[in-house]
This record gives sequence, C-alpha cells and structure tokens, in this order.
Amino acid sequence: MTDRLANHYRQIIEELGENPDREGLRDTPKRAAKAMQFLNHGYHQSLEEIVNGAVFESDTDEMVLVKDIELYSMCEHHLLPFIGKCHIAYLPRGKVLGLSKFARIVDMYARRMQIQENLTRQIAEAVQQVTEARGVAVVIEARHLCMMMRGVEKQNSSMTSSVMLGAFRELQSTRQEFLTLVHGR
Repeated sequence: MTDRLANHYRQIIEELGENPDREGLRDTPKRAAKAMQFLNHGYHQSLEEIVNGAVFESDTDEMVLVKDIELYSMCEHHLLPFIGKCHIAYLPRGKVLGLSKFARIVDMYARRMQIQENLTRQIAEAVQQVTEARGVAVVIEARHLCMMMRGVEKQNSSMTSSVMLGAFRELQSTRQEFLTLVHGR
C-alpha cells in the first residue's frame, strides 16, 4: 500500500507545479505515504485489542477523571490535523479500566479521518461499552489547522465538544462536578 500511496503523492506534487525529482522532494512521496499511514493507523485497531483485558473489579463508585490526554487527528473535510486534549470521566459500577487504556482509546479513534464531534462520541461510547459505567463524560478541546491555515485563518480559535452519557446526562450535579474538575473552577 505504501508504494501506491507514494505514487499518488508524487502525482499531487507534480499537479502543484513542483518537480518530484528535485533533491529535496525525491523521497517525499514515500515519506508522506508512511506519515499518512501512521496518522490513520486507528483503522487497523479494535477496542478489544486496545483494552486487552485491562478491566478490573473494584468497589470504587465515585467519579474517576483522566485529564489532558493529548490527541492528534485528521479533519475528514480537508485532511489537515486538529490537535488538542481530551478529558474523560466515568462513574464505575464494579469495574475500573486500566489508566493507560484511556489514552489508547483516544488514540485509536483519533488516528482516523473524522470530525471532532464524532470523535468525542466514539470515545464516550467506547468507555461506556468497556466499563459498563453508570455514566461517562468526555470533553475535547482542539485547534483545527483547517481553520487556522486556510479559509478564515483564525489563529486563536479552538473548538470544544462534549458528550455526556448516563448519570452525567441525567444529573446536573454530576455533570457540574465533572466540568468543575476539568476546568479547575
């Protein structure tokens, strides 16, 4: 697949009016192909593979929050990156998830072409599925290069998206506790 992608990148470089055989660009098509494959490797992963059995019994029933998980994804509309952080909370119901698995879940879905709104929901639903929690909350804050580098070119803009499931959706006090912990107010 890398060779086929590299040929497409070579054609793109030519269509843009550049010479893909000049010294600085000679290996660019292959490097770009490998980079695109890496940036989208989430298509070749599954939730079961990522979690790998790291769900453990626990009496904990209070909120568990993992903050500031870095994420890098590709806007499906322009194939430009969006970069940000994800905050995930859940209310365990007899099971807790290994800490590193939250970052792995975020990466698996972020390493696919998509929009931030869908990414937020995918992460929330995956955590819900794996933990069977009483509730899951996810907030993503990201900066989109498609908005910064092209179009309106607004350098200081950012987007926040949230998904609240179960108790986080039903109970205002639970939602407010989560948002207070995330934003430190």
